[in-house]
Amino acid sequence: MNQLVYEKRERIKIGSRLHTKTRSSGAFRSKKEEKRYWILLITLFVFGIFASYGLLVYNNPVPIDSPSFIPVVKRRMMAIVSMIIAAVCQSLSTVTFQSITNNKVITPSLLGFEALYSAIHTSTMFFFGVTTFLKFSGVGSFLFQVTAMVLMCIILYGWLLSGKYGDLQLTLLVGVILGTGLRSLSTFMRRLLTPSEFDILQAKLFGSVNNADSAYFPIAIPIVIVVGAILLIYSKKLNILSLGKDVSTSLGVNHQFGVIFALILVSILMAISTALVGPLTFYGFLVATLSYQAAATYDHRYIFPMALAIGFLIITGAYFLMYHVFNAQGVVSIIIEMFGGLIFLIAILRKGTL
Repeated sequence: MNQLVYEKRERIKIGSRLHTKTRSSGAFRSKKEEKRYWILLITLFVFGIFASYGLLVYNNPVPIDSPSFIPVVKRRMMAIVSMIIAAVCQSLSTVTFQSITNNKVITPSLLGFEALYSAIHTSTMFFFGVTTFLKFSGVGSFLFQVTAMVLMCIILYGWLLSGKYGDLQLTLLVGVILGTGLRSLSTFMRRLLTPSEFDILQAKLFGSVNNADSAYFPIAIPIVIVVGAILLIYSKKLNILSLGKDVSTSLGVNHQFGVIFALILVSILMAISTALVGPLTFYGFLVATLSYQAAATYDHRYIFPMALAIGFLIITGAYFLMYHVFNAQGVVSIIIEMFGGLIFLIAILRKGTL
């Protein structure tokens, strides 16, 4: 009898040790998933670099030994820098926004950034004419647009998300209504413009890296680097905030302050992206959705790099294919938005709710 009890205790001890070895509290469920993550991340970055290299040198009309080859590459490099800024802003801001709202469907683009951008440019053309509109460029106009969009976000959505009316559905509803109202106002003003004024305005409102001005880079790049670094440092806190208000509060995190702080960072990134390259409504959603599937973890320290890699590859690969394979330079953002919108509809239908 004692021998049987002894053997049973030994089996329990051995089983306990084996179970302890298999348990893990890391970001990944197994070493295999972690290895898969790093292989996929490196592969995506390599393909993104190849696409960027192709945009720089492929189909260059100037021979490589010509003195004009480098100036052409430099002009193309401006577009690459714009793509990198847009990828960083859209990917980080969308993932962060979905985490603080605890919803993987909505995006900050749905809350009025593009509508305000359109309203600013349309009202400038409508009230001040085409001459003033064409002069509405440079660092001053860029800072004005960024400041206006950030202030709108902080004042309105900061109050809605963190105040006593803090409700996700209310925030989304107000954002949609505000965006619809601004778009309707912009559409009304555009209908009263002359055909020539309308064509000039429409070219500006179309999301494209060609809208970016290199004069904005000395301001946009440092801000994006600082905000991106803050979000990466803030990753552990976002892991807790994504669990919801009740859980994060019970874990000792100030949920209200965390939401407001993250929302400010999101608004800065979205404002810079929109003011630099124009509206990209579903690009961020497409990147975030694919990142969740590829990363296979809920840890933002790993989701953020994956989102950056996917966002960089999508925008550089899309521009390379449309420019040099299909010769359709003007439809790049349309293709990205179309696929992003399709993924958005699929996600809505699968989830059944916002």
